[in-house]
Amino acid sequence: MYEQISGNIWRSRFLIFFFLLFFAGIGYVFARALDNILLLPLAIVVAMFMTVGSYYYSDKIVLASVHARPADKSEFPHFVNSVEALALAGGMPVPTAYVIDDPAPNAFATGRDPDHAVICATTGLLGMMDRTELEGVIAHEMSHVKNYDIRFMMLVAVLVGAIALMADWFWWSGRLGGFGSRDDREGGSQLQTIWFIIGLALAILAPISALLIQAAISRRREYLADASGAMLTRFPEGLANALEKIEKDEEPLESANKATAHLFISNPLREHGGAMNNLFDTHPPLEDRIERLRAM
Repeated sequence: MYEQISGNIWRSRFLIFFFLLFFAGIGYVFARALDNILLLPLAIVVAMFMTVGSYYYSDKIVLASVHARPADKSEFPHFVNSVEALALAGGMPVPTAYVIDDPAPNAFATGRDPDHAVICATTGLLGMMDRTELEGVIAHEMSHVKNYDIRFMMLVAVLVGAIALMADWFWWSGRLGGFGSRDDREGGSQLQTIWFIIGLALAILAPISALLIQAAISRRREYLADASGAMLTRFPEGLANALEKIEKDEEPLESANKATAHLFISNPLREHGGAMNNLFDTHPPLEDRIERLRAM
C-alpha cells in the first residue's frame, strides 16, 4: 500500500511538472510568433476567471445534473453510517451523503475541500455491495477528498483551458494579420516565419496533447485513491470485489454525461474503444486496478 501511494504521488508530481513546462513552452512560442509577450499571463488570468465559478459551485452543479438527493439515514443507514465511520477513521470532517436513484452501480465525490465534501452513490451500488465492498468504495471516494483531488484537477483544468485559449487567440491573430509585424519591419521575416510554422503546429497539437496529459494525471489520481482507500479500510479486497461487480455490470448510468463522467469511480458511460481512445480515458482499466489492489 505504501509503495503504491508513494509511487502514484511522485508520478502525479512529475506529470504536473511536465505539464507546467509544456504550458510555459507553448506560451513562449505563441508569444514569439505573435510578437506579444502579454499572451501567456492574459491566458492564465482569463482561464482562472472562468474557473472560479465552477470551483465554488461545482458540487451543486454536478449534484443537480445527475439528479442526486440527500441520503436519508433511515432509508440508507449502512451508507450514512459507513461515511461517518470512515470519516472518523480518516480524521476528517464527515462528507454529506447523497444518492442517485439509478440501478447502475457507481459513486463519486465532489467538493473543493474536506469541509465542503459530498460523497454520492447510486441506489444500484448500495443494493449490490456488501458492507466491506461499500466501505471500499466510500474509502476510495473519501481519499479523493482527503488528497484534494478536486482542487488538484482544477489546477490542471486551468492549464488546459489556458492552452486552448492561447491556441484560439493564435488562430484569430493570424487571421487578422498579427504575426510578427515588428520582425517583418526589421527584416527578420525568415526567423518570424520559423516561429509562425512552429506556432501553427502547436496550435493544432497543443490542445490535444493537453487533454492527453490531463487524462494521464486523472488516471494517476484514480490509482492513488485506490491505494489510499485500501489504506483507510486496511482491506484492499473490499474495493477489489466492488470494482469487480461494477465491471460485470453493463448498465450505463442514465443521468451521467461526458462533463461529469471523470468524477465517478468507474466510467459511467460504458464507452469502450481501442488503444487510441484509451489514451483519452480518465479512468484506468478496471481489471488493472483490481490486480493492483489484490497485489497489496
